[in-house]
Formats: sequence, structure tokens, C-alpha cells
Amino acid sequence: MLTSDFHFSLPSELIAHVPTERRDRSRLLVVNRRTESISHQIFTSLPDFLRSGDLLVVNNSKVIPARLWAKKKGNTGKIEILLLEQIATNDWWAMLRPAKKVPIGGTIFLLDDLAKLSPISATVLEKNETGHRRLRFSGTPDILNDLPAFGEMPLPPYIERESTQHRAEDLTRYQTVYSKPPGSVAAPTAGLHFTPELLSEMGRHGVNVAEVTLHVGAGTFAPVKTARIEGHRMHEERYYLPGATASLINETKARGGRIIAVGTTTLRVLESVAAVQQSGLREANGR
Repeated sequence: MLTSDFHFSLPSELIAHVPTERRDRSRLLVVNRRTESISHQIFTSLPDFLRSGDLLVVNNSKVIPARLWAKKKGNTGKIEILLLEQIATNDWWAMLRPAKKVPIGGTIFLLDDLAKLSPISATVLEKNETGHRRLRFSGTPDILNDLPAFGEMPLPPYIERESTQHRAEDLTRYQTVYSKPPGSVAAPTAGLHFTPELLSEMGRHGVNVAEVTLHVGAGTFAPVKTARIEGHRMHEERYYLPGATASLINETKARGGRIIAVGTTTLRVLESVAAVQQSGLREANGR
């Protein structure tokens, strides 16, 4: 399959740069495969298209404020850090831009919200074959705990931010209401439209909700450079399928209910586990 088959034009005026006032007032496109028809709805109408006994499976990974800004001492140029994956405390794989300004062994210092040098530094230990840098942070017990003060939410590049005006809102809205374990560097966006009220409404319709965890990683940002889709190498992501969720899936299927995966991240977990565990699902933890 050619990569060019997926090229399309998206006018910039059709890109929403700020969210709707209420999450569940986003638009919902409904495709009826039986009648081959399309209708435009509001997300609050989702329960109308589900059945009692269905199981909704969501990805509960929490997005971390993974975008940081830094400088070299005595240098005016800013360097962008995008954290990708934690190896150990204060030990991370990251993207740097411009990366060539920080060689292996080089050290940069994080900028605070006033764009001043902070005591927290990052030293480049190595780089891998994809160009990502391994960083060792110093001046803090754990950089993960400092991210709310220093970091920005890693919004996609097509969402424009000219100032820090939306920073507080982004920390809340670029996150699902059911997010729990931190680890994603991009939001599992299909779940952003759910509210606690809508989830309660699902329950009143007899629809159960279960959780998996997949920490969205660097593959989200990696451009497809191959002529054919099959040649693109996807970055591995950590996932966890709890035993309770596996049991609910098995029970739902046994009584004829449907399993609805909220978004491709959830679907990747279910497909990955089902490909190995073919006689009913069990707890799984992997990449």
C-alpha cells in the first residue's frame, strides 16, 4: 500500500485550536455499515448507538507535560526537549531540537516559566539509531515530579499556541477524565470527549466500562518516510491489560455483547494480546 494514498489536503481554517466549552459537545460522525449511510451527531448521543450488555474499553494512560525548554549556559538559543520514555529515575529517552547543538556529554539547563535558567540540568549520555537522545537529569530528586511546573503538554504541531495563555487549560483538557497512570507523551485522543456524566449515562444504558493502559510513545510523532506503508517501522509502546478487564471481555463475548475499543491505542492493546492468547484473554503486560 502506497504512503501517498493517504495524502490529503486539510485547510488550516478547519483545524480546531481550542476545545469546545464542554468535552461531550464535540461532533460525532456515525457510519452505519448496514445501510451505508452517514449521519452527523453530537457526542452526547453516543449511548443511543450502544446496547445494554456492550463493553466499552478505554485507555487510562495519563499524558505527562513532556515538552520542556532549555538553554546552554551563556547561550541565547532555546532548545526544545520532548520526553519520550523513562528508563529509570532522572534517566529518559527524548527528542531534542535542534539536537546538533547538544553533543554527547553536553549539558543544558531547564528554563522556568519566566524563561530563566533553573538549577535542573540535563546531560546527553548517548543517542540511538533513530536520533533520540538519552538524558540524565540532575538538580532534582525526580524530574517526573517537576514536569507540572516546567513542562508543557505535548500538543500536536498543527495546534497553534502563540503564548502560554492556554497552558493551564491544556494541562486539563489534553487529558481524559479517567486518566490514571502517567506515561503518555500524546493523548489517546478518542477518549477526550467523555465526561463523568456521560460515563454515568452509559451505565444507566447497561453499558459496562473497562480499562487498559497503553502509554503513547514516540511513534505518534515519527513521520512515515517510506514509499510503502509496510516499510514503516513502528516504535514499541508499553501496555497493560488488567485481569479484571480480560475477564469482562471474555464474559461479554460469551453472552453475545459487543466489545467497543475507544480509539486505536485501546485497539492495539486488545489486538496484541488476542494475537497471542487465542483461547480467551488473561492479564498481560508487554510491549
